[in-house]
Amino acid sequence: MSQYYNPRRTRNVFKANSDEPFRLSRSKIDLFLNCARCFYLDRRLGVGQPPGFPFSLNSAVDHLLKKEFDTHRSKGTPHPLMVSHGIEAVPFAHSQLDEWRDSLRRGITYHHPETNLVITGGVDDLWANPQGEIMVVDYKATSKDGEVSLDADWQIGYKRQMEIYQWLFRKNNFKVSPVGYFVYCNGQTNREMFDSKLEFTVKVIPYKGDDTWVEGAIKNAHACLSKDTLPKASPNCDFCAYFGARRDVDYQESLNI
Repeated sequence: MSQYYNPRRTRNVFKANSDEPFRLSRSKIDLFLNCARCFYLDRRLGVGQPPGFPFSLNSAVDHLLKKEFDTHRSKGTPHPLMVSHGIEAVPFAHSQLDEWRDSLRRGITYHHPETNLVITGGVDDLWANPQGEIMVVDYKATSKDGEVSLDADWQIGYKRQMEIYQWLFRKNNFKVSPVGYFVYCNGQTNREMFDSKLEFTVKVIPYKGDDTWVEGAIKNAHACLSKDTLPKASPNCDFCAYFGARRDVDYQESLNI
């Protein structure tokens, strides 16, 4: 078991009768949309899904991209990727950028008065266009044959992520472009030798977001947490499918003892 995983925590759980604002990250909203039962177990009962292994290579790519764009941010110049993709923009400079990037402790936040939830999210980057709009940017890293895209069904999570960030910045009174960008780095496996170096092709993919669903999702997530009964499991939830299968096996084994 990971030394950082607590299978039954008592902190950071929703209390229906509390007057204290409750922080809810954009990833937990996505969890609610994927499986309300897992969401309730996590945020209301303190039983979170086991964490996956850390993607250290992805984190390294993320860190290096931020350093690279920050170099141009300090100069007020466009990054070569912006120029090569015909994007009229420069990296957005703001005193709170480091805070907004800190998804674990700070992030960009908005107190939703109707539910008393504080919605949070940590962005990778922001660009600014000549119209005075900020554009939300997210870095992604993978290694696959062919070109990267946003066409897979599971990538709905990427799109929701972008749209929640756009919603958060609009709620913080920023003028936000409906178009955001994914800087997608694809590790190449068709090279002759590794030679202690992994090469990437980088594609900047525009995405026009629609955040009209976010308000309803927040209200529905709050209504879910406020109930005293577990929601049904999503038929597409791998965690719930595993738990159900294991529960059945454990029960059969107990009968054979």
